[in-house]
Amino acid sequence: MIQCDFDGTISQVDVIDSLLERFGRPGWQELEDDWEAGRIGSRDCMQGQVALLDMSQEEFHAHLDGIAIDPGFRAFVEAAGERGLLIQVISDGLDYAIRYILRRHGLGGLPVQANYLTQTGERSWELASPFASPHCLRDSGTCKCERLALQHQRQQRVLFIGDSTSDFCVSGRADFVLAKYKLIDHCRQRGYPFAPISTFNDALSWLDELVPQEQPSR
Repeated sequence: MIQCDFDGTISQVDVIDSLLERFGRPGWQELEDDWEAGRIGSRDCMQGQVALLDMSQEEFHAHLDGIAIDPGFRAFVEAAGERGLLIQVISDGLDYAIRYILRRHGLGGLPVQANYLTQTGERSWELASPFASPHCLRDSGTCKCERLALQHQRQQRVLFIGDSTSDFCVSGRADFVLAKYKLIDHCRQRGYPFAPISTFNDALSWLDELVPQEQPSR
């Protein structure tokens, strides 16, 4: 089966970063600095940042309408389905935003595990993290390592697709990784089984290598 990151992997921008830059009240950058310096975990960082968002639901939707996904992702999903492969979107981002964007692109049926975003007032929001783990080394809102381990317990081999620091831990536990951006050097330096990709068109080519489609018998 396939587990795939969303922000910067499926989407072409990091959704929470784009929201903070547009709607974030002062203080969100300080939280980002604390996270990057290792003073707080990513879950505490994101919960604090989401509490600083000042936007209506209408503004939120209009912003999400402008976020593009990798143009090859839909074809990749279809090819995976033809091979009987389940795809899960596993993200330390915002489930509301992920589901909204995927629905816009006709991919609303994909299972998503991410932080829960809830509107608490006309212009206020809060974040809950049902997929966090007390054992998570990054103190993430979504522990991707635990999500992957659950599939291994079910005797599933897992192809992981990701791009950046939130994917560093889990990349060492996957059976194979398709890596974008910062994750490429991380996997290369540690000798993880991986292939570098730039787009999901590249991923589609690797899918043919890793899981060839069965040809109909004559």
